[in-house]
Order: sequence, then structure tokens, then C-alpha cells
Amino acid sequence: MVLPRAVSGPLWAVLKRVLLALGILVLSAVIVYLGRNGYRDSSGKAIGWLTAFYYATVTLSTTGYGDVVPVSDSARLVNTLVVTPLRVMFLLVLVGTTLEVLTERTRNEWRQERWRSKVRDHTVVVGYGTKGSSAVQTLLKNGHTPESIVVVDTNPARIAEANRRGLAGIVGDGSRSEVLERAEITKAKHVVISADRDDTAVLTTLTVRRLTRRAMVVASVREAENAALLRESGASSVVTSSDTAGQLLGVATISPRVGQVVQDLLSYGDGLELMERPADTRDVDKEPRAVKEPVLAVIRGSRTMRYDDVAIGTIQLTDRLVVVRSVHDRNADPGVRRGSGPGRPEPSR
Repeated sequence: MVLPRAVSGPLWAVLKRVLLALGILVLSAVIVYLGRNGYRDSSGKAIGWLTAFYYATVTLSTTGYGDVVPVSDSARLVNTLVVTPLRVMFLLVLVGTTLEVLTERTRNEWRQERWRSKVRDHTVVVGYGTKGSSAVQTLLKNGHTPESIVVVDTNPARIAEANRRGLAGIVGDGSRSEVLERAEITKAKHVVISADRDDTAVLTTLTVRRLTRRAMVVASVREAENAALLRESGASSVVTSSDTAGQLLGVATISPRVGQVVQDLLSYGDGLELMERPADTRDVDKEPRAVKEPVLAVIRGSRTMRYDDVAIGTIQLTDRLVVVRSVHDRNADPGVRRGSGPGRPEPSR
């Protein structure tokens, strides 16, 4: 698993180590120079700045030629209590790459364990191509937090892109049980399957359903003939990408303005949008046409009825309505909240 984090460039990482090493060297040289009366140079020269830096360099690097040595008790005490710890720090900086790798691995394992212990009711997106990334963008606009979305893809570059958006990512085949288990699939509330191939989508759906029954599974297929197979495999909702795109192309060809309106409805968070909301007391006992917002469908129990279905009669308080609403109206209405759940409007499926 790859969790999002701030990453510094390699040049800056090297520069920080060089600056730290230089800082330790300068500090050690200053200490030697301040206590220069306690040191003796075998050449008989006085201890100056050059000799102080020379002594600090050969001491910190553990070379120790012995031509400059502490002779007084105070100089030896400072070497024991100050210069020796500085030597250890200097060596740690030199071998910092290996230590950083080990530390980073331990840190990542700790972050992953903490993430697994906290994650609940999240959304797993299998496939982060064009369809998957668009689905994630819509979820984020709809109030989902990046921490509540996990992306699974075989392409490390796509996972890196997901990390840059603040999403957790797993490099692996989403049709394999061990990969989905790393995404905590059994705790997930929604699973979005946007595989590049229809057979992969079917296999992934079967694997998801074998691991969990509680999650809502939304899957996409290229060919309409495979939609029924996906539903039989356990998908709660199936979107046929090629047919939908082709129909939109046809509509735009016949009537470009209608095509623009349809695209507007499908683009969440801008202009017009489709919303699913619970009926309220203002809607009860009214026909769908009498509701202030255009009603496209009424959801009663497990049944979805179009606005012109005579079986609707009048709207009941337990109904849910699929309506067309302006984004400005939604933002201005304090009673409308993003996200899904009891009593909350959510994007139509």
C-alpha cells in the first residue's frame, strides 16, 4: 500500500545532509579553537583556525593522525563529552541513506497499520484510468474526503497520481483477493470497478462479492452484452461506457444544444446536476409535476418509477426523488447536504 505523503526532492535531501555535516564540522572546529590552549601540534605551531578545522576533520572522520592532540585535562574532557558525540552524529549523517531507508520502511508500516485500524465505510476504486479518475473527481466534489477513497491499479504511475491527490493507493491486480484485502474491502461501503477490459471487470466483481456482501458495487463495461453478466456476478449497478458515449454522440449530432445539457447534467458540481433527495412535507400528496424542482423519477422502496408512471399517484413521505437542481440552488439551500446516508441527498445512480 502507498499512502499519500509530502515528498522532498532528492537534491534537497542530499543538500540537507551536506549542510548538517558541515554544521557539525564547524561546531567541532569552534570548540577546538576556543580550547586551543589545551591542544598541542607536533610541529610546534600555535593552534589556529586552520589547525582547528584540520583536527575536527580528522577526528570526526575517525582518521586520527595524532599530530594534533589534546594534552590538558579540560581539552580531554571536552573531547570525551562533546567531540565524541559530534563524531557519532557525523558518522550517522554519512550512513544516513541506509538508516533513512530502514526508518522510512518502519514509518510506512506504522502509517499503514494506523490507516487500517481507522478506515471504515470507505470507497475502493479498482482501475484509475480515465473512467476511474473521473469517478474519483465526482466523489470528491460530492463531499467525499480523499482519506475515504482507496485506489487499486496495476500501474504504479497511476497510483503515484492518486497519491498526489491525497488518495491511498495499492499497486496490484484488483481481481486478486489478497490485493482487495489490503484495501480493507470487507469494511468498504462502495466499490467502483472501472477496469480496462470487460472480462477483468466480471472477475473483479466476483472476487469482491466473494469477500463482502455489504458493499454497493458499481461497475462499468464497454459492451452492452456484458452488462447482464456483471449484474449476475453481483454488481449493484452497471454503466455501459461505449453505449453511453455513443448515444451522447448521436444526441449531440442531432441536437448539439441537447447534448450540451446532457453533459451539464453529467458534470457534477457545475451548472445543472441530478440529485437524489428524500421527499419532504412540502412534496407530500403532490404529483411529480407539481414539485418545485423538475422530478425525473420517484424511488419507492426498491422500485424506481419515471415521473409519468401512473403508479406513482402522489408523492409519499417515504419516497426519494431524483430531481434536476441548479448548483446555485443547492448551495443556497442549507437543508441540502452532500454525501449519502439516511435523509441525505446523493447523486443519482
